[in-house]
Amino acid sequence: MDLRLLPLLVFVLWAATRHALAAETREPRGRANRLLKEKSAYLRQHAYNPVDWHPWGEEAFARARQEDKPIFLSIGYSTCHWCHVMERESFENEEIAAYLNEHFISIKVDREERPDVDAIYMAYVTARTGGGGWPMSVFLTPERVPFFGGTYYPPDDGLGRPGFKRLLEALQAAWESDRERIVRSGADVTRYLEARGALLLGHGDIEADLIEDAVERCRQGFDHAHGGEAGAPKFPAPMTLGLLLRHEHRTGDDTALEMVVKTLDAMARGGIHDQLGGGFARYSVDAEWLVPHFEKMLYGNALLARSYCEAYQRTGADRFAAVARGILDYLLRDMRVAGGAFSAAEDADSEGVEGLFYTWTADEIRAVLGAGLAPEAIAAFGVTEQGHVDGRSVLHLMDGAEPGTERLAEAKRRLFEARARRVRPLRDDKVVTAWNGLAISAFAFCGRALAEARYVAAAEQAAEFVLERLQRDGCLLRRCSEGEARFAGGLDDHAFLVQGLLDLYEADFDLRWLEEAERLNERMLVLFSDEESGTFFDAEAGAADLLVRPRDATDGAAPSGTAVAVKNLLRLSHLLASSELRERARRCLEAYGAALRSSPQAFPELLVAAAMYLEPPREAVFAGRRGAADLEALVAAYYRTFRPFRVLALADAGAEPRAPDALVLELVEGKSPVRGRAAVYLCEDYTCFTPVTDPAELLKSD
Repeated sequence: MDLRLLPLLVFVLWAATRHALAAETREPRGRANRLLKEKSAYLRQHAYNPVDWHPWGEEAFARARQEDKPIFLSIGYSTCHWCHVMERESFENEEIAAYLNEHFISIKVDREERPDVDAIYMAYVTARTGGGGWPMSVFLTPERVPFFGGTYYPPDDGLGRPGFKRLLEALQAAWESDRERIVRSGADVTRYLEARGALLLGHGDIEADLIEDAVERCRQGFDHAHGGEAGAPKFPAPMTLGLLLRHEHRTGDDTALEMVVKTLDAMARGGIHDQLGGGFARYSVDAEWLVPHFEKMLYGNALLARSYCEAYQRTGADRFAAVARGILDYLLRDMRVAGGAFSAAEDADSEGVEGLFYTWTADEIRAVLGAGLAPEAIAAFGVTEQGHVDGRSVLHLMDGAEPGTERLAEAKRRLFEARARRVRPLRDDKVVTAWNGLAISAFAFCGRALAEARYVAAAEQAAEFVLERLQRDGCLLRRCSEGEARFAGGLDDHAFLVQGLLDLYEADFDLRWLEEAERLNERMLVLFSDEESGTFFDAEAGAADLLVRPRDATDGAAPSGTAVAVKNLLRLSHLLASSELRERARRCLEAYGAALRSSPQAFPELLVAAAMYLEPPREAVFAGRRGAADLEALVAAYYRTFRPFRVLALADAGAEPRAPDALVLELVEGKSPVRGRAAVYLCEDYTCFTPVTDPAELLKSD
């Protein structure tokens, strides 16, 4: 359950259920249902429930129509703690399952496989209740029109919420006695959902004061004690951090940089950061970044790796580089699948208890470290006898503790080795195209920023995997699980992968990545463009199983597909000298102009795109032999500093002749090494200054 809804409810229920969950197992029991044949780890978690689950599809819809029953739609994901809770409490309850089976057609959806389905019904639940989260529980007519919805429901009444069994009985009674009203209201719901995507559209000019207003609102809501947005729970906001850094770069506004540094430092020292293994949990339940919900998501870690790398570029602070390396090393060690792509997520729970893998008692630390090192580690990591959760402590760095000291580093090494012998949380091994696009971006960009060639190599391997295994007829598919690639890719799959390929081209200058990015971008425009408004839909037209065609440019835990698509258009317009692509970007930005002015905090990534649009086109063209030492020295110097508004290209002096139909970059024409030395041409709107051959001189340039 997303704690934005009811933080008090969630925290109380969490604490109340932990001991009960510890005694339960995940062993299959009873007969398998239809979900056993699915590839989704989340769906298969429910394969032995007594609920007669169906996957999303025509078989379930047809049965609902034939039997004249409403649909119970449950949406979640494999590493969702509260999804596990509702399963144990309700979906494994024989009495509740029998009632569901008699009166409803039950459908289970993995939101990570079908974000389009999730988006439609999340819009309804959010409009109805004022918030949303997972597990999502929605009741539909046989025509898939929602008539009631919420998130987590306990099995029995409590804390002001109806028990799930009582809710089922009330909805069944309403279906029998008040069908006409339900069907009539369904028409209004459908019209709302159809119109919702266009509600944010409203033309407005794109001007610098939009960004300044957004930054001012960030200041007003900033938590000066702990960084990030004030209040609890605390969610990392990498898109907002990126906007603040770019605003500071454009304007010299020191307070924007201070907010970024404060937030990144507080997160890095908090319990949301895995102090032993690297990587970040999805969010913390408190205002101090201390106690997280412990699931780790690929998308969040990819985005934060880039945030820490950009802060390192801007400040030169080695502590930010260390955190970024920790994230990327965690992904390489624990999240990589065969073939080089990255799995979706790691669970919060192990052995039926959330956080058990990550938390410690003082006695456990003493047993691992002994009397010589344990007291120092216990003090540095804030471990107490009473602990933070059920007598167990979440490791975090206390004031004055420095993770790079020799003794603390040794303590971390030994604790990490001891922890590795514990039962690990579940890893969801499905490869999601969009999230791998974000990972490719992170590894490519950070590989250059941190001078780590192995990270760039990892990006290359992940890109190869996605392009080889997650395409069909030139279009991307959403996910690959157990060798099966399935489900049409959405806007975010296409946009995030194009961004990753552009970042990869700028890291290794292999022209094939740029060629693939251009091709996929063209395909994206065909599949998702709304030519009338100039904006983008999130799903293809004509999907028979979707009630409406979703569209949403606001950011969530990941950036919106629309925002990343606009950034890609601007980058490609510079690289390809295409006024048409720049015009498309302008139209989309201006279509959301009114929303950017009224609610800028909802669109940080689209405002980053607006900042890119407002900057004069800037390019850095390297000239030399790809891979040569003198060229590598220039590229390394270039990436040492924060330069967010340029595109990079290579005039490869050692390139083999290319095929007649190969991509030709007008930008690199006429650029060559200077007196036999690699050079970089810094250009503005295709007008270039004197080429630079000395890395030290490049470090001083803008």
